[in-house]
Amino acid sequence: MEMTVAEIAGLVGAEADGDLSAVVSGVAPIDEAEPGHVTFLGNRRYERYLATTGATVIIVPQRYAGSPAIAGKTVILASNTRAAFAKVMGFFQSKSAPLAAGVHPSAYVADTAVLGKDVAVGPCATIMDGVTIGDESVIHAGAHIGPDATVGSGTTIHANATVRERVQIGDRVIVHSGAVIGSDGFGFAREEDINLKIPQIGVVIVEDDVEIGANTAIDRATIGATMICRGTKIDNLVQVAHNVTIGEGSMIVAQTGISGSTRLGKGVVLAGQSGIAGHIEIGDGAVIAAQAGVMGSVPAGALVSGYPARKHSVAKRISAGLSNLPTLFARVRALEKRLEKLDRED
Repeated sequence: MEMTVAEIAGLVGAEADGDLSAVVSGVAPIDEAEPGHVTFLGNRRYERYLATTGATVIIVPQRYAGSPAIAGKTVILASNTRAAFAKVMGFFQSKSAPLAAGVHPSAYVADTAVLGKDVAVGPCATIMDGVTIGDESVIHAGAHIGPDATVGSGTTIHANATVRERVQIGDRVIVHSGAVIGSDGFGFAREEDINLKIPQIGVVIVEDDVEIGANTAIDRATIGATMICRGTKIDNLVQVAHNVTIGEGSMIVAQTGISGSTRLGKGVVLAGQSGIAGHIEIGDGAVIAAQAGVMGSVPAGALVSGYPARKHSVAKRISAGLSNLPTLFARVRALEKRLEKLDRED
């Protein structure tokens, strides 16, 4: 596959400068790119490679227009270099042979299951009673779709993922290997010295255009629904507890844990290894920094960090103060000795 610089500019909707007829046939990082590659500058720390990269064309931020740093280079001036490069990568993406439409002989599909047009079911997959799968969806090897679950159109369930009973999955959803959607919520009632299991009779609803990472677990609601709203992207190894709602377009990064009945607004970002307490609300557009421990509700648009999580500017001052504790302790000891000496002299 090949593209000219002019074609790339058209694909990403950006202005190009330089040799618009130059041809590229692949993508590469800016520090490794060679002739025939397209690359991008996504962070100022890599600016030094502008002078040395061998790439045929570089996608750079619009602010570089006329900059000496790109003099003599063929460039595409994009408002969002990462998004532009993602589109180019999509064009050059190496595509493995698709799973052919139809049911593999080793797969099990219940008689009451309904499969749409051009659905593909891979080896040893299991499609149970009452399942409905929309057109052109792909169920890869070893995946399990439980009784009365629904899967929309154009959705991909990767190998060995599990979609439990009555779970509802929308269109164009991607569920990666090892993910479990609809496992029981962690609900128990203490009676004397016994933990009585509370039946988890709710469901999980995953709306359109959601992506769920490998080995992520999303628990069904105790009653009602655990909701993953449209366009949300969830990384690997994330735990979403029962009755959680994650608003549209949110980003949940690896090893995050969200406790039960918490509600996230639209466009929320939970960075890696953050922990969210139960029964709280996180407002639209809030950002929770990596490893933050959120114990209470967070207002819309806030940036919080630390444990327990605080306004980021406050957390930074606390962190800076902690780093000065050894010096502070030494000064306090010195002052105590001086006071003791003064007391003896009195």
